[in-house]
Amino acid sequence: MVQSLSSIDFAPVLPAWLLVVLAALAALALLPALLRRARGAWWRALAFLLILGAIANPRLVQQTRETRPDIALLAVDNSASTGVAGREAAITAARAAIESRAGRLPDLELRTVTAEEGGNQGTRLFAAIERGLADIPRARLAGIIALSDGQVHDVPPGLGIEAPLHFLLPGRAGEVDRRLRVIEAPGFGIVGRGVELRVMVEDLGAPAGGAPVRLTIRRDGGAPRTESVPPGREHRIALPIERGGPSVIEITADERPGEVSTLNNSAIVTVNGVRDRLRVLLVSGEPHAGERTWRRLLKADPNVDLVHFTILRPPEKDDLTPLNELALIAFPVRELFQQKLRDFDLIVFDRFSNRGILPPQYLRNIADHVRQGGALLMSVGPEFTGAASLANTPLGAVLPARPLPGSQALLEAPFRAQVSETGLRHPVTEGLTGANANAVAQASWGRWYRMLRAEPRGGVNIMNGAEGNPLLLLDRVGEGRVALLLSDQIWLWSRGHDGGGPQAELLRRIAHWLMREPELEEEDLTAAIAQGRLTVTRRSVADAPPPEITVTAPDGTRSRHAPERREGGRAVVELPAPRAGVWSATDGTRTAFAAAEAANPPEIADLRADPGRVQPVVQSSGGAARWIGDGSGLPDIRRVSTGRDAAGPGWIGLVRREDHTVTGISALPLLPPALALLLVLGVALVAWRREGR
Repeated sequence: MVQSLSSIDFAPVLPAWLLVVLAALAALALLPALLRRARGAWWRALAFLLILGAIANPRLVQQTRETRPDIALLAVDNSASTGVAGREAAITAARAAIESRAGRLPDLELRTVTAEEGGNQGTRLFAAIERGLADIPRARLAGIIALSDGQVHDVPPGLGIEAPLHFLLPGRAGEVDRRLRVIEAPGFGIVGRGVELRVMVEDLGAPAGGAPVRLTIRRDGGAPRTESVPPGREHRIALPIERGGPSVIEITADERPGEVSTLNNSAIVTVNGVRDRLRVLLVSGEPHAGERTWRRLLKADPNVDLVHFTILRPPEKDDLTPLNELALIAFPVRELFQQKLRDFDLIVFDRFSNRGILPPQYLRNIADHVRQGGALLMSVGPEFTGAASLANTPLGAVLPARPLPGSQALLEAPFRAQVSETGLRHPVTEGLTGANANAVAQASWGRWYRMLRAEPRGGVNIMNGAEGNPLLLLDRVGEGRVALLLSDQIWLWSRGHDGGGPQAELLRRIAHWLMREPELEEEDLTAAIAQGRLTVTRRSVADAPPPEITVTAPDGTRSRHAPERREGGRAVVELPAPRAGVWSATDGTRTAFAAAEAANPPEIADLRADPGRVQPVVQSSGGAARWIGDGSGLPDIRRVSTGRDAAGPGWIGLVRREDHTVTGISALPLLPPALALLLVLGVALVAWRREGR
């Protein structure tokens, strides 16, 4: 818009101070004449005024201005908390109404920015406002209108601008919200012990106290248990850790009548079950080259409590040395295999033969211990053949193989261990460094020179030795597990013989499989959620096509998916997991659970529409916070002058800045020199004639 304005301006030809001095001298010269009331005194004064006016050089200045419209910023909150209680529709309706009204106001431009949902830092509305203000000249900023529920998490102490900030909130004052807050939740717990969760149920916006609230606690989709909790007080929940691996615990508080939303009435906690220090009993049947390797391996693990015995002098050996001269202790058979047998998580027999050391009852105790959940690892050599073999004792009932009879059992020839076809899919041997990539390829491991031929009776063979004979067998017996290594020369790998091999990694995996570590389960189904996607992994040593996976969302919606086969016996299903809560997946036999946390936890911490957070910065800017209901209760929008109130009952104001650009200017002298000279001479002549009479 173009405007023309006229004004009178002065451009003195002398400095202002000198002009003042001349005016003072003129006044002194006129003072005697005025005091005696001489004729022509006022004409003389007029002449002096004309002279001073000519020196001041008055001009008529005419400007042509192009006024620029003021700019108002509309900030729209699109975060997750605006999606409850009909707020999204109210904000959408209010946005359309504001844009329509602003379009009818003269000399006003409305710009809009949005604060989108993202990250876990809460609502960043003022960051969006800063982006919108970046290209708005402050001289043209009329004000800011924010459509938000007030749950803003980046409120500054002040905006640093001279413009009002108005907050328009959907809904009405006095909303109530119940939330479940987890105060403390351990990330892991020891298997066989318990953990304690600390939670609190809070009724925001409601009077303190109130009736107890029922909490529903469900672990891994199992049967729920309920507890009564007083609102506003810390409550402790005891949870036993019964198995290794993650457990998903879902805690839900009952809905409060009239609350805004139940979105924050639930909390999900994942507790990872880990085993305490592993108690291992290692019994070496005789001193040999690999004995120290076993001891070093087990002692190197800080989570292993090792008890190691080596049979240095079997009962049949008698060299008539007096007992008081022997630096040996008697093998505590009864203490180990009867009194404290249940204290050991893993029993390892290294080249141990039954030469009358362990009575049949104690061997039967070991077998029963395995069936009831214990673990047994045996590394055998030539002692596994013949009458003294443990395969011929009550312990043989839990072993996955028996040696072939007579001289057929011992095989002495160089060979390289190979992962079997089943072992390529078994977690104990899958992906071992240097292993054969398939059943035809050869491993690059160092050679061994002795193994035993045995007849498998159960379990799975995951490694082959010379002539394709089974070398490493794993079996489940009752509640326990057994591993049988049909060679005593794995220690050659630790010495680097012929290139060595992954001795430490293989034995570590065997021990962890025996202890039922979840990541080494050969038949397993797991689920995990990361970056909003659910990944379901089914592992199996069977070569059959995997079954369909049924996925259940937190709202109960079910879907079926065909998994994609991967290497190592895995089959994977991936899909988006947009909803917070517990997701479950099943293949018809096993079920896995995964927890999807809220994408923006601060956003759902308080779901009430409340101006409390933003009130200080709104007041400091001269703006106001108003409730708009369902979007139809918008206050009137008015233009106000700078320095006037920017809000009142039923209305909010946008400042009129009147910023402009001067596009043209012209100046016309009011007393040009020629005219001033003629006027001065004429007035002087009149004064002279008046004084000469």
